[in-house]
Amino acid sequence: MSARGFRSARLLTATTSLRIVAVPAVMGLVLAGGDRADAIAAALFAAAAVTDFFDGYLARRWRVTTPLGSFLDTTADKLLVAGVLVALVDAGRASPWLAALIIGREIAILGLKGVVAADGDVVQPSLLAKWKAAIQFLAILLAIVRPGGEIAGAFADEWAMLVATLVTLASAADYLVRLAPVLRAPAAPESVAPPVDDRGRAERADVTFGPGQTTAP
Repeated sequence: MSARGFRSARLLTATTSLRIVAVPAVMGLVLAGGDRADAIAAALFAAAAVTDFFDGYLARRWRVTTPLGSFLDTTADKLLVAGVLVALVDAGRASPWLAALIIGREIAILGLKGVVAADGDVVQPSLLAKWKAAIQFLAILLAIVRPGGEIAGAFADEWAMLVATLVTLASAADYLVRLAPVLRAPAAPESVAPPVDDRGRAERADVTFGPGQTTAP
């Protein structure tokens, strides 16, 4: 990697790390409550969501995508969504059932990606997964500020969270369909180590004895 590419990778890693650091700050502000705290929490969350979009775009544009960068980027997204959702549930701004479905999906798909990655395969996010992330961010942002009154018996952010949950589940189904052939493929046979005798030496069954030799060397 060139010096410029190294600096670009460090910049992207720094912004991703800041997104992770922002999670407890947003959670604390949501739990503190109040208009001022909600406004600051919404601003921090929006900034973190924007950096998520630009991180991926710039990484592809600069061609500095690395396994560590991809891991940190994915981890930051999951932490941001899960952490703020937990705070919103505690503050009475989000349904615990919908939050559980969203967080459960993120954990399950992250685990499946890890299983596939262990075989050297890379799962590219689909268009539906990208829309899922955008709708989740929007629903959480609305839940932080909760604008306006009720619409048909629920707040606007509650309707948005319901839509986000449905899209999240649809994205999970899409991943399962795409990964099914890989998950059903038979595992590669493991190499079996040769047995070891009582003197700590590996026994060999394919030793060819020389003339007059009656025991293995």
